[in-house]
Amino acid sequence: MSKIGFDNEKYLKEQTTAILERVGCFDNKLYLEFGGKLCYDYHAARVLPGYDPNVKIRLLQVLKDRIDIVLCIYSQDIESGRVRGDFGITYDSAALKLIDDLRKWGLDIIALVITRFDGQPAAEIFKNKLERRGVKVCFHYPIKGYPEDVDTVCSDEGFGKNDYIETKKPVVVVTGPGPNSGKLSLCLSQLYHDHKMGLKSGYAKFETFPIWNLPLKHPVNIAYEAATADIQDFNLVDPFHLNVYNKTAINYNRDIESFPILKLILDRIISKNNEIMPMYNSPTDMGVNRAGFGIIDDAAVRESSRQELIRRYFRYRTEYILGQGKKDASERVLALMGELGVKISDRKVVETARKAAEEAEIKGKGNDGIYCGAAIELSDGRIITGKNSRLMHAASSLILNAVKVLANIPDEIFLLSPHIIEQISKLKKGIFSAESESLDLEETLIALSISATSSHTAELTMNKLSMLRGCDMHMTHIPTPGDKAGLNRLGVNLTTDGLFSSRNLFIT
Repeated sequence: MSKIGFDNEKYLKEQTTAILERVGCFDNKLYLEFGGKLCYDYHAARVLPGYDPNVKIRLLQVLKDRIDIVLCIYSQDIESGRVRGDFGITYDSAALKLIDDLRKWGLDIIALVITRFDGQPAAEIFKNKLERRGVKVCFHYPIKGYPEDVDTVCSDEGFGKNDYIETKKPVVVVTGPGPNSGKLSLCLSQLYHDHKMGLKSGYAKFETFPIWNLPLKHPVNIAYEAATADIQDFNLVDPFHLNVYNKTAINYNRDIESFPILKLILDRIISKNNEIMPMYNSPTDMGVNRAGFGIIDDAAVRESSRQELIRRYFRYRTEYILGQGKKDASERVLALMGELGVKISDRKVVETARKAAEEAEIKGKGNDGIYCGAAIELSDGRIITGKNSRLMHAASSLILNAVKVLANIPDEIFLLSPHIIEQISKLKKGIFSAESESLDLEETLIALSISATSSHTAELTMNKLSMLRGCDMHMTHIPTPGDKAGLNRLGVNLTTDGLFSSRNLFIT
Protein backbone atom coordinates (compact mmCIF):
# COMPACT_ATOMS: atom_id res chain seq x y z
CA MET A 1 0.00 0.00 0.00
CA SER A 2 1.42 3.42 -0.98
CA LYS A 3 2.46 5.69 1.88
CA ILE A 4 1.06 9.17 2.45
CA GLY A 5 3.77 11.74 1.83
CA PHE A 6 1.84 15.02 1.90
CA ASP A 7 -0.30 16.78 4.53
CA ASN A 8 -3.03 18.86 2.85
CA GLU A 9 -4.13 20.60 6.05
CA LYS A 10 -0.62 21.75 6.89
CA TYR A 11 -0.18 22.97 3.34
CA LEU A 12 -3.48 24.87 3.38
CA LYS A 13 -2.53 26.65 6.58
CA GLU A 14 0.94 27.57 5.30
CA GLN A 15 -0.32 28.68 1.88
CA THR A 16 -3.21 30.77 3.23
CA THR A 17 -0.91 32.58 5.65
CA ALA A 18 1.66 33.28 2.92
CA ILE A 19 -0.95 34.78 0.57
CA LEU A 20 -2.49 37.02 3.22
CA GLU A 21 0.96 38.23 4.30
CA ARG A 22 1.78 39.11 0.70
CA VAL A 23 -1.49 41.04 0.31
CA GLY A 24 -0.44 43.17 3.26
CA CYS A 25 2.73 44.18 1.42
CA PHE A 26 0.76 45.85 -1.36
CA ASP A 27 -1.84 48.12 0.21
CA ASN A 28 -4.40 45.29 0.36
CA LYS A 29 -4.59 44.55 -3.39
CA LEU A 30 -2.69 41.62 -4.93
CA TYR A 31 -2.90 40.10 -8.40
CA LEU A 32 -2.02 36.44 -7.88
CA GLU A 33 -1.03 34.55 -11.03
CA PHE A 34 -1.97 30.88 -10.68
CA GLY A 35 0.44 28.76 -12.69
CA GLY A 36 -0.17 25.06 -13.28
CA LYS A 37 -3.59 23.49 -12.91
CA LEU A 38 -6.13 25.11 -10.64
CA CYS A 39 -8.41 22.04 -10.64
CA TYR A 40 -7.58 18.35 -10.98
CA ASP A 41 -3.82 18.67 -10.49
CA TYR A 42 -3.11 14.98 -10.97
CA HIS A 43 0.60 15.50 -11.56
CA ALA A 44 0.93 16.90 -8.03
CA ALA A 45 -1.22 14.07 -6.68
CA ARG A 46 1.04 11.48 -8.30
CA VAL A 47 4.37 12.90 -7.13
CA LEU A 48 3.11 13.97 -3.68
CA PRO A 49 1.09 10.95 -2.47
CA GLY A 50 -1.77 12.19 -0.32
CA TYR A 51 -2.02 15.52 -2.19
CA ASP A 52 -5.64 16.43 -2.92
CA PRO A 53 -5.85 17.22 -6.68
CA ASN A 54 -8.31 20.00 -5.80
CA VAL A 55 -6.53 21.39 -2.74
CA LYS A 56 -6.07 24.72 -4.53
CA ILE A 57 -9.85 24.94 -4.89
CA ARG A 58 -10.13 24.29 -1.16
CA LEU A 59 -7.68 27.14 -0.65
CA LEU A 60 -9.88 29.46 -2.69
CA GLN A 61 -12.90 28.38 -0.65
CA VAL A 62 -11.04 29.34 2.53
CA LEU A 63 -10.30 32.75 0.99
CA LYS A 64 -13.68 33.04 -0.73
CA ASP A 65 -14.68 36.34 0.88
CA ARG A 66 -11.35 37.93 -0.06
CA ILE A 67 -10.90 36.90 -3.71
CA ASP A 68 -12.06 37.77 -7.19
CA ILE A 69 -11.26 35.28 -9.98
CA VAL A 70 -10.36 36.27 -13.53
CA LEU A 71 -9.93 33.66 -16.28
CA CYS A 72 -7.88 34.31 -19.41
CA ILE A 73 -7.43 32.40 -22.66
CA TYR A 74 -5.16 33.09 -25.62
CA SER A 75 -7.16 34.05 -28.73
CA GLN A 76 -5.04 31.92 -31.06
CA ASP A 77 -5.67 28.83 -28.91
CA ILE A 78 -9.38 29.36 -29.58
CA GLU A 79 -8.80 29.93 -33.29
CA SER A 80 -6.52 26.90 -33.75
CA GLY A 81 -8.62 24.51 -31.65
CA ARG A 82 -5.64 23.69 -29.41
CA VAL A 83 -6.30 20.55 -27.36
CA ARG A 84 -5.53 20.10 -23.65
CA GLY A 85 -3.85 16.72 -23.39
CA ASP A 86 -5.09 15.58 -19.97
CA PHE A 87 -8.79 15.98 -20.78
CA GLY A 88 -8.64 15.63 -24.56
CA ILE A 89 -10.75 18.78 -25.08
CA THR A 90 -10.00 22.11 -26.74
CA TYR A 91 -8.79 25.05 -24.67
CA ASP A 92 -12.04 27.00 -25.14
CA SER A 93 -13.99 23.95 -23.92
CA ALA A 94 -11.52 23.63 -21.04
CA ALA A 95 -12.23 27.25 -20.10
CA LEU A 96 -15.97 26.53 -20.02
CA LYS A 97 -15.34 23.41 -17.94
CA LEU A 98 -13.21 25.41 -15.51
CA ILE A 99 -16.02 27.94 -15.02
CA ASP A 100 -18.48 25.09 -14.39
CA ASP A 101 -16.08 23.40 -11.96
CA LEU A 102 -15.58 26.62 -10.00
CA ARG A 103 -19.34 27.12 -9.74
CA LYS A 104 -19.77 23.60 -8.39
CA TRP A 105 -17.43 24.57 -5.54
CA GLY A 106 -19.33 27.77 -4.83
CA LEU A 107 -16.90 30.03 -6.72
CA ASP A 108 -17.27 32.07 -9.89
CA ILE A 109 -15.24 34.29 -12.19
CA ILE A 110 -15.90 38.01 -12.47
CA ALA A 111 -14.65 38.11 -16.06
CA LEU A 112 -12.98 36.15 -18.86
CA VAL A 113 -10.23 37.89 -20.82
CA ILE A 114 -9.38 36.90 -24.40
CA THR A 115 -5.69 37.77 -24.67
CA ARG A 116 -3.68 38.97 -27.68
CA PHE A 117 -6.92 39.39 -29.59
CA ASP A 118 -6.35 40.36 -33.22
CA GLY A 119 -9.75 39.86 -34.80
CA GLN A 120 -9.82 36.05 -34.76
CA PRO A 121 -13.35 35.00 -35.84
CA ALA A 122 -13.48 31.97 -33.50
CA ALA A 123 -12.59 34.22 -30.56
CA GLU A 124 -15.42 36.59 -31.49
CA ILE A 125 -17.88 33.68 -31.57
CA PHE A 126 -16.57 32.46 -28.22
CA LYS A 127 -17.08 35.95 -26.74
CA ASN A 128 -20.64 36.13 -28.05
CA LYS A 129 -21.47 32.69 -26.68
CA LEU A 130 -20.22 33.59 -23.20
CA GLU A 131 -21.84 37.02 -23.07
CA ARG A 132 -25.19 35.52 -24.02
CA ARG A 133 -24.80 33.19 -21.03
CA GLY A 134 -24.15 36.12 -18.69
CA VAL A 135 -20.34 35.94 -18.53
CA LYS A 136 -18.43 39.24 -18.79
CA VAL A 137 -15.77 39.11 -21.53
CA CYS A 138 -12.89 41.55 -22.07
CA PHE A 139 -10.19 41.88 -24.70
CA HIS A 140 -6.43 42.32 -24.34
CA TYR A 141 -4.51 43.13 -27.49
CA PRO A 142 -1.07 42.35 -28.95
CA ILE A 143 1.55 44.85 -27.78
CA LYS A 144 4.31 45.69 -30.20
CA GLY A 145 7.70 44.85 -28.72
CA TYR A 146 6.32 43.03 -25.67
CA PRO A 147 8.00 42.57 -23.29
CA GLU A 148 11.39 44.05 -24.26
CA ASP A 149 10.20 47.50 -25.37
CA VAL A 150 9.39 48.69 -21.84
CA ASP A 151 8.59 52.27 -22.94
CA THR A 152 5.83 51.06 -25.28
CA VAL A 153 4.63 48.27 -23.03
CA CYS A 154 4.18 50.62 -20.04
CA SER A 155 2.23 53.26 -21.96
CA ASP A 156 -1.27 53.94 -23.20
CA GLU A 157 -0.26 52.23 -26.46
CA GLY A 158 0.68 49.12 -24.51
CA PHE A 159 -1.06 48.02 -21.34
CA GLY A 160 -3.17 51.16 -21.49
CA LYS A 161 -5.18 49.99 -24.52
CA ASN A 162 -6.29 46.77 -22.81
CA ASP A 163 -9.73 46.53 -21.22
CA TYR A 164 -9.56 47.19 -17.48
CA ILE A 165 -11.36 44.82 -15.09
CA GLU A 166 -12.83 46.41 -12.01
CA THR A 167 -12.22 44.25 -8.94
CA LYS A 168 -13.48 44.61 -5.37
CA LYS A 169 -11.62 41.99 -3.31
CA PRO A 170 -8.04 42.19 -1.94
CA VAL A 171 -6.84 39.12 -3.88
CA VAL A 172 -7.43 38.78 -7.61
CA VAL A 173 -6.73 35.22 -8.73
CA VAL A 174 -5.68 35.11 -12.40
CA THR A 175 -5.83 31.70 -14.02
CA GLY A 176 -6.29 30.04 -17.39
CA PRO A 177 -7.05 26.68 -19.02
CA GLY A 178 -3.35 26.02 -19.71
CA PRO A 179 0.12 27.53 -20.23
CA ASN A 180 0.69 30.67 -22.32
CA SER A 181 -2.84 31.94 -21.70
CA GLY A 182 -1.60 35.46 -20.97
CA LYS A 183 -1.88 35.40 -17.16
CA LEU A 184 1.27 37.45 -16.44
CA SER A 185 0.47 40.11 -19.02
CA LEU A 186 -3.06 40.40 -17.61
CA CYS A 187 -1.69 40.96 -14.10
CA LEU A 188 0.76 43.59 -15.34
CA SER A 189 -1.94 45.34 -17.36
CA GLN A 190 -4.13 45.59 -14.27
CA LEU A 191 -1.18 46.95 -12.26
CA TYR A 192 -0.59 49.59 -14.91
CA HIS A 193 -4.19 50.81 -14.77
CA ASP A 194 -4.31 50.65 -10.97
CA HIS A 195 -1.15 52.69 -10.49
CA LYS A 196 -2.35 55.32 -12.95
CA MET A 197 -5.37 55.68 -10.66
CA GLY A 198 -3.21 55.81 -7.55
CA LEU A 199 -4.02 52.26 -6.38
CA LYS A 200 -0.87 50.64 -4.99
CA SER A 201 -1.59 47.05 -6.06
CA GLY A 202 1.05 44.33 -6.36
CA TYR A 203 1.83 41.06 -8.09
CA ALA A 204 2.79 37.55 -6.94
CA LYS A 205 2.94 34.11 -8.48
CA PHE A 206 1.48 30.88 -7.16
CA GLU A 207 2.98 27.86 -8.88
CA THR A 208 3.56 24.54 -7.15
CA PHE A 209 6.55 23.28 -9.17
CA PRO A 210 9.46 23.25 -9.07
CA ILE A 211 9.45 23.25 -5.27
CA TRP A 212 11.89 26.05 -4.46
CA ASN A 213 13.12 24.69 -1.09
CA LEU A 214 13.89 21.16 -2.30
CA PRO A 215 17.30 20.35 -3.87
CA LEU A 216 17.73 20.87 -7.60
CA LYS A 217 18.08 17.12 -8.23
CA HIS A 218 15.37 16.01 -5.81
CA PRO A 219 13.11 13.50 -7.64
CA VAL A 220 10.06 15.78 -7.18
CA ASN A 221 11.81 18.55 -9.11
CA ILE A 222 13.20 16.10 -11.67
CA ALA A 223 9.63 14.84 -12.19
CA TYR A 224 8.59 18.42 -12.96
CA GLU A 225 11.30 18.60 -15.64
CA ALA A 226 9.88 15.38 -17.09
CA ALA A 227 6.37 16.86 -17.06
CA THR A 228 7.58 19.83 -19.10
CA ALA A 229 10.02 17.98 -21.37
CA ASP A 230 7.72 18.61 -24.34
CA ILE A 231 8.15 22.39 -23.94
CA GLN A 232 11.84 22.02 -22.98
CA ASP A 233 11.62 23.60 -19.53
CA PHE A 234 14.37 22.83 -17.06
CA ASN A 235 15.13 23.70 -13.42
CA LEU A 236 17.92 25.97 -12.23
CA VAL A 237 19.30 27.38 -9.03
CA ASP A 238 17.90 30.92 -8.91
CA PRO A 239 21.08 33.01 -9.46
CA PHE A 240 19.41 36.25 -8.37
CA HIS A 241 18.30 34.74 -5.06
CA LEU A 242 21.72 33.21 -4.47
CA ASN A 243 23.48 36.50 -5.20
CA VAL A 244 21.28 38.66 -2.94
CA TYR A 245 20.59 36.29 -0.04
CA ASN A 246 23.38 33.71 -0.38
CA LYS A 247 20.67 31.04 -0.23
CA THR A 248 19.90 28.28 -2.73
CA ALA A 249 16.40 28.31 -4.19
CA ILE A 250 15.11 26.38 -7.20
CA ASN A 251 13.20 27.94 -10.06
CA TYR A 252 12.79 27.14 -13.74
CA ASN A 253 14.44 28.58 -16.80
CA ARG A 254 11.64 30.73 -18.18
CA ASP A 255 11.01 32.58 -14.91
CA ILE A 256 14.74 33.18 -14.42
CA GLU A 257 15.25 34.31 -18.03
CA SER A 258 12.30 36.70 -17.91
CA PHE A 259 13.01 38.15 -14.45
CA PRO A 260 15.25 41.09 -15.48
CA ILE A 261 12.73 42.43 -17.99
CA LEU A 262 9.81 41.72 -15.65
CA LYS A 263 11.54 43.67 -12.88
CA LEU A 264 12.07 46.57 -15.29
CA ILE A 265 8.36 46.59 -16.15
CA LEU A 266 7.33 46.46 -12.49
CA ASP A 267 9.77 49.23 -11.62
CA ARG A 268 8.43 51.38 -14.48
CA ILE A 269 4.79 50.83 -13.49
CA ILE A 270 5.38 51.56 -9.82
CA SER A 271 7.65 54.57 -10.43
CA LYS A 272 4.94 56.36 -12.42
CA ASN A 273 3.91 58.31 -9.32
CA ASN A 274 7.25 58.09 -7.50
CA GLU A 275 5.79 55.41 -5.25
CA ILE A 276 7.88 53.45 -2.77
CA MET A 277 6.67 49.86 -2.55
CA PRO A 278 8.05 46.44 -1.65
CA MET A 279 9.86 44.99 -4.64
CA TYR A 280 11.41 41.68 -5.58
CA ASN A 281 15.09 40.78 -5.78
CA SER A 282 14.58 37.37 -7.43
CA PRO A 283 11.92 35.30 -9.20
CA THR A 284 11.74 33.15 -6.07
CA ASP A 285 10.75 36.28 -4.09
CA MET A 286 7.72 36.62 -6.37
CA GLY A 287 6.38 33.22 -5.40
CA VAL A 288 4.03 32.34 -2.55
CA ASN A 289 4.61 28.62 -2.84
CA ARG A 290 4.53 26.50 0.33
CA ALA A 291 4.14 23.01 -1.13
CA GLY A 292 7.50 21.92 0.23
CA PHE A 293 6.27 22.50 3.78
CA GLY A 294 3.41 20.04 3.22
CA ILE A 295 5.77 17.09 2.62
CA ILE A 296 5.73 14.76 5.63
CA ASP A 297 7.46 11.67 4.17
CA ASP A 298 10.38 12.46 1.88
CA ALA A 299 11.01 8.79 1.01
CA ALA A 300 7.41 8.36 -0.16
CA VAL A 301 7.46 11.40 -2.46
CA ARG A 302 10.85 10.38 -3.85
CA GLU A 303 9.51 6.95 -4.86
CA SER A 304 6.31 8.41 -6.32
CA SER A 305 8.36 10.89 -8.34
CA ARG A 306 10.53 8.11 -9.75
CA GLN A 307 7.37 6.33 -10.87
CA GLU A 308 6.16 9.54 -12.50
CA LEU A 309 9.31 9.65 -14.64
CA ILE A 310 8.46 6.24 -16.10
CA ARG A 311 4.87 7.27 -16.69
CA ARG A 312 5.99 10.42 -18.51
CA TYR A 313 8.36 8.41 -20.69
CA PHE A 314 5.54 6.16 -21.85
CA ARG A 315 3.22 9.11 -22.40
CA TYR A 316 5.65 11.01 -24.63
CA ARG A 317 6.56 7.82 -26.49
CA THR A 318 2.90 7.13 -27.23
CA GLU A 319 2.27 10.73 -28.30
CA TYR A 320 5.19 10.45 -30.72
CA ILE A 321 3.78 7.22 -32.19
CA LEU A 322 0.40 8.93 -32.62
CA GLY A 323 2.06 11.86 -34.38
CA GLN A 324 1.19 14.27 -31.55
CA GLY A 325 4.66 14.89 -30.14
CA LYS A 326 8.37 14.91 -30.83
CA LYS A 327 10.79 12.09 -30.15
CA ASP A 328 13.16 14.29 -28.15
CA ALA A 329 10.63 14.60 -25.28
CA SER A 330 10.78 10.87 -24.50
CA GLU A 331 14.56 10.88 -24.99
CA ARG A 332 14.85 13.75 -22.51
CA VAL A 333 12.87 11.79 -19.92
CA LEU A 334 15.07 8.73 -20.48
CA ALA A 335 18.07 10.90 -19.69
CA LEU A 336 16.40 12.14 -16.49
CA MET A 337 15.60 8.54 -15.54
CA GLY A 338 19.29 7.74 -15.99
CA GLU A 339 20.24 10.55 -13.59
CA LEU A 340 18.16 8.91 -10.86
CA GLY A 341 18.90 5.31 -11.80
CA VAL A 342 15.27 4.65 -12.70
CA LYS A 343 14.47 1.71 -15.02
CA ILE A 344 11.26 0.93 -16.90
CA SER A 345 11.10 -2.38 -15.05
CA ASP A 346 10.66 -0.39 -11.80
CA ARG A 347 7.03 0.06 -12.86
CA LYS A 348 5.75 -3.38 -11.85
CA VAL A 349 2.70 -3.48 -14.10
CA VAL A 350 4.72 -3.12 -17.32
CA GLU A 351 6.29 -6.58 -17.52
CA THR A 352 3.12 -8.19 -16.11
CA ALA A 353 0.99 -6.67 -18.89
CA ARG A 354 3.46 -7.81 -21.53
CA LYS A 355 3.38 -11.36 -20.17
CA ALA A 356 -0.43 -11.27 -20.29
CA ALA A 357 -0.24 -10.37 -24.00
CA GLU A 358 2.14 -13.28 -24.58
CA GLU A 359 -0.28 -15.64 -22.82
CA ALA A 360 -3.13 -14.39 -25.00
CA GLU A 361 -1.07 -15.10 -28.10
CA ILE A 362 -0.20 -18.61 -26.92
CA LYS A 363 -3.89 -19.35 -26.35
CA GLY A 364 -4.82 -17.72 -29.65
CA LYS A 365 -7.54 -15.56 -28.15
CA GLY A 366 -6.57 -12.26 -29.70
CA ASN A 367 -8.90 -10.12 -31.77
CA ASP A 368 -7.93 -10.00 -35.46
CA GLY A 369 -4.65 -11.71 -34.59
CA ILE A 370 -3.56 -8.87 -32.27
CA TYR A 371 -2.89 -9.88 -28.69
CA CYS A 372 -3.27 -7.22 -26.01
CA GLY A 373 -2.37 -7.46 -22.35
CA ALA A 374 -3.14 -5.21 -19.39
CA ALA A 375 -2.20 -5.12 -15.71
CA ILE A 376 -3.21 -3.01 -12.72
CA GLU A 377 -1.63 -2.72 -9.28
CA LEU A 378 -4.25 -2.45 -6.52
CA SER A 379 -3.68 -0.23 -3.49
CA ASP A 380 -2.66 -3.27 -1.42
CA GLY A 381 0.06 -4.22 -3.92
CA ARG A 382 -1.74 -7.10 -5.66
CA ILE A 383 -1.37 -7.09 -9.45
CA ILE A 384 -4.29 -8.18 -11.63
CA THR A 385 -4.13 -8.91 -15.37
CA GLY A 386 -6.47 -8.96 -18.34
CA LYS A 387 -6.29 -10.02 -22.00
CA ASN A 388 -8.31 -9.26 -25.09
CA SER A 389 -10.66 -11.83 -26.61
CA ARG A 390 -13.44 -12.10 -29.16
CA LEU A 391 -15.89 -10.73 -26.58
CA MET A 392 -13.84 -8.15 -24.69
CA HIS A 393 -10.99 -5.68 -24.96
CA ALA A 394 -8.05 -6.20 -22.61
CA ALA A 395 -9.04 -3.12 -20.57
CA SER A 396 -12.54 -4.53 -20.13
CA SER A 397 -11.41 -7.94 -18.90
CA LEU A 398 -8.82 -6.33 -16.63
CA ILE A 399 -11.30 -4.04 -14.86
CA LEU A 400 -13.80 -6.87 -14.38
CA ASN A 401 -11.05 -9.11 -12.99
CA ALA A 402 -9.87 -6.34 -10.66
CA VAL A 403 -13.29 -5.60 -9.13
CA LYS A 404 -13.95 -9.32 -8.72
CA VAL A 405 -10.77 -9.58 -6.66
CA LEU A 406 -11.72 -6.52 -4.61
CA ALA A 407 -15.19 -7.97 -3.95
CA ASN A 408 -13.81 -11.48 -3.22
CA ILE A 409 -15.83 -12.98 -6.10
CA PRO A 410 -14.44 -16.30 -7.45
CA ASP A 411 -12.91 -16.03 -10.91
CA GLU A 412 -15.26 -18.62 -12.43
CA ILE A 413 -18.36 -16.52 -11.69
CA PHE A 414 -19.49 -14.33 -14.59
CA LEU A 415 -20.42 -10.73 -13.83
CA LEU A 416 -22.17 -9.87 -17.06
CA SER A 417 -25.38 -11.47 -18.18
CA PRO A 418 -24.76 -13.52 -21.37
CA HIS A 419 -28.06 -12.14 -22.67
CA ILE A 420 -26.83 -8.55 -22.28
CA ILE A 421 -23.54 -9.32 -24.02
CA GLU A 422 -25.43 -11.04 -26.84
CA GLN A 423 -27.72 -8.05 -27.33
CA ILE A 424 -24.79 -5.57 -27.37
CA SER A 425 -23.02 -7.77 -29.93
CA LYS A 426 -26.14 -7.81 -32.10
CA LEU A 427 -26.37 -4.03 -31.87
CA LYS A 428 -22.71 -3.53 -32.81
CA LYS A 429 -22.57 -6.06 -35.66
CA GLY A 430 -26.14 -6.03 -36.94
CA ILE A 431 -27.18 -2.40 -36.53
CA PHE A 432 -23.97 -0.37 -36.32
CA SER A 433 -22.11 -2.61 -38.81
CA ALA A 434 -19.07 -2.59 -36.53
CA GLU A 435 -16.12 -4.74 -37.57
CA SER A 436 -15.77 -6.22 -34.08
CA GLU A 437 -18.29 -7.25 -31.47
CA SER A 438 -15.69 -7.09 -28.71
CA LEU A 439 -16.81 -4.81 -25.86
CA ASP A 440 -14.66 -1.79 -25.03
CA LEU A 441 -14.46 -0.61 -21.44
CA GLU A 442 -17.16 2.03 -21.67
CA GLU A 443 -19.59 -0.55 -23.11
CA THR A 444 -18.53 -3.07 -20.47
CA LEU A 445 -19.18 -0.66 -17.60
CA ILE A 446 -22.65 0.09 -18.97
CA ALA A 447 -23.31 -3.65 -19.27
CA LEU A 448 -22.12 -4.13 -15.68
CA SER A 449 -24.47 -1.43 -14.40
CA ILE A 450 -27.39 -3.05 -16.22
CA SER A 451 -26.46 -6.48 -14.86
CA ALA A 452 -26.35 -4.97 -11.36
CA THR A 453 -30.12 -4.38 -11.50
CA SER A 454 -30.74 -8.14 -11.38
CA SER A 455 -27.47 -9.54 -10.00
CA HIS A 456 -26.29 -8.86 -6.45
CA THR A 457 -22.81 -10.09 -7.45
CA ALA A 458 -22.58 -7.52 -10.25
CA GLU A 459 -23.82 -4.83 -7.86
CA LEU A 460 -21.11 -5.74 -5.32
CA THR A 461 -18.35 -5.48 -7.91
CA MET A 462 -19.68 -2.24 -9.40
CA ASN A 463 -19.42 -0.65 -5.96
CA LYS A 464 -15.69 -1.49 -5.95
CA LEU A 465 -14.91 0.53 -9.09
CA SER A 466 -14.07 3.64 -7.05
CA MET A 467 -11.23 1.71 -5.39
CA LEU A 468 -9.35 1.70 -8.70
CA ARG A 469 -8.83 5.49 -8.70
CA GLY A 470 -5.15 6.34 -8.56
CA CYS A 471 -4.00 2.76 -9.23
CA ASP A 472 -1.11 2.20 -11.65
CA MET A 473 -2.12 0.44 -14.88
CA HIS A 474 -0.26 -0.57 -18.03
CA MET A 475 -1.50 -1.77 -21.41
CA THR A 476 0.59 -3.17 -24.24
CA HIS A 477 -1.62 -1.38 -26.76
CA ILE A 478 -3.05 2.11 -27.14
CA PRO A 479 -6.59 2.16 -25.71
CA THR A 480 -9.44 2.68 -28.15
CA PRO A 481 -11.62 5.78 -27.60
CA GLY A 482 -14.14 3.71 -25.63
CA ASP A 483 -11.40 2.21 -23.45
CA LYS A 484 -9.78 5.60 -22.89
CA ALA A 485 -13.08 7.23 -21.89
CA GLY A 486 -13.77 4.49 -19.35
CA LEU A 487 -10.24 4.58 -17.91
CA ASN A 488 -10.34 8.38 -17.60
CA ARG A 489 -13.56 8.17 -15.61
CA LEU A 490 -12.10 5.49 -13.35
CA GLY A 491 -9.07 7.70 -12.70
CA VAL A 492 -6.32 5.11 -13.13
CA ASN A 493 -2.71 6.11 -13.86
CA LEU A 494 -2.36 4.53 -17.29
CA THR A 495 0.73 3.88 -19.36
CA THR A 496 0.98 2.03 -22.65
CA ASP A 497 3.66 0.50 -24.86
CA GLY A 498 2.22 2.46 -27.77
CA LEU A 499 1.25 -0.49 -29.98
CA PHE A 500 -1.91 -0.22 -32.06
CA SER A 501 -4.83 -2.45 -31.08
CA SER A 502 -5.99 -2.87 -34.69
CA ARG A 503 -4.52 -2.93 -38.17
CA ASN A 504 -7.13 -0.37 -39.17
CA LEU A 505 -6.01 3.26 -39.47
CA PHE A 506 -9.41 4.55 -38.35
CA ILE A 507 -10.37 3.19 -34.94
CA THR A 508 -13.73 3.85 -33.26
